[in-house]
Amino acid sequence: MIDAEEDLVPTPQVAGARHRLRTHPALLLTGIVLAAVNMRAALAGVSPLVGEIAHHFHLAATASSLVTTIPLIFMGLGSIIAPKLARRWGTEAVLCSALLALCGGIVLRIAPPVAALFAGCAVVGASIALLNVLMPGLIKRDFPDRAAGMTALYSTAMIMGATLSAASAVPLENALGDWQGSLVSWALLAAVAALVWIPQAVIARRGTHHGAAAATPAHGTASGPKLSRSPLAWQVTLFMGSQSLIAYVIIAWMPTIFTDHGMGKSEAGLVFAFSTLVQMAGSFVVPMLAGRMRRQRLLGVAVSALMACGVTGLLAAPVAGAWLWAAVLGIGQGGALGLALTMMVLRSGDAHTAARLSGMSQTGGYLLAAAGPLALGAVHQATSGWTVPLLLLLAVCVGLSLLGLGAGRDRRIGEDA
Repeated sequence: MIDAEEDLVPTPQVAGARHRLRTHPALLLTGIVLAAVNMRAALAGVSPLVGEIAHHFHLAATASSLVTTIPLIFMGLGSIIAPKLARRWGTEAVLCSALLALCGGIVLRIAPPVAALFAGCAVVGASIALLNVLMPGLIKRDFPDRAAGMTALYSTAMIMGATLSAASAVPLENALGDWQGSLVSWALLAAVAALVWIPQAVIARRGTHHGAAAATPAHGTASGPKLSRSPLAWQVTLFMGSQSLIAYVIIAWMPTIFTDHGMGKSEAGLVFAFSTLVQMAGSFVVPMLAGRMRRQRLLGVAVSALMACGVTGLLAAPVAGAWLWAAVLGIGQGGALGLALTMMVLRSGDAHTAARLSGMSQTGGYLLAAAGPLALGAVHQATSGWTVPLLLLLAVCVGLSLLGLGAGRDRRIGEDA
């Protein structure tokens, strides 16, 4: 993830206010967990309801895929401006504002016109982008001696939020009477998280003159190796983007693939939630292994192969082996994401380069991933089936393994090849 704090030096007033905030670790911890739970819940809860949303608005498969595609585009674009907002207003204030915007975006998605659905998706994506960028740096800054444990807690909360959202989407629809009630229910969780961050945002800016920036850059904009000219940086970026593309295609279409083959909506939602849950295994084990290896090429091929096996299973026996394919895909997805984030650090010579590489990979990765749900939705609509789209997804898995061989080399950006 981009570390918005890496290249910022807070003003003395903001630094003093943050020191006072750290005397209330329970408030910080609660805020971090609640923010993390919200980082995927608003996206994961849509997938089991795509059919109902498409039917309500009379959307074809290509158009309905925009419900997933639009947030990804704005997750990429939002990543660019997040560090600038943090420098101007402070991390706490921007994080609080992102949660309020997320709440508004979730509500906007259920407004009557279809334009409001897509506008709400854009707001949701931009809000999540800010959370993606702000959280890792805030954790490292406020819990320097417990960064690993806090990162594990934050990652687990994020996955649990997605799992709970996916598993409860259809039951909430049944209980509340329609898909709108199910989707909008997650606005309440975002509102609660925002309330927890309001006092932190106020305290962090206390003593700062009106209109004054919260921080100044620590490095010049031209410092460090030029990433756009580094083949290794592009390999890491494309690895991040390709694994994200596969992951978000699964998020967008897995429940629909199951229901199109005769599985009930509730079970399809549970299988999807299970796949999300088991990602924790891959995201925990793979980075630990990667950190102990000089080369991560074998790991890159292994996580790609796991996802390829899961996609092949969806082709061969989507319903009969649904739980197995969900487990294999989940472990592969979690491992691929963990490996991508780890390689951003391992392929960089210093923290400043790692932060810049993270920004390049996350922005480019989400923009590349946005093409996946839309393209495969269009192919599904054109072919009236899932065989060709899944074969294309298999091809992406092969490409991912090749990128893993390149990005997993024992090299650093700026070194001679």
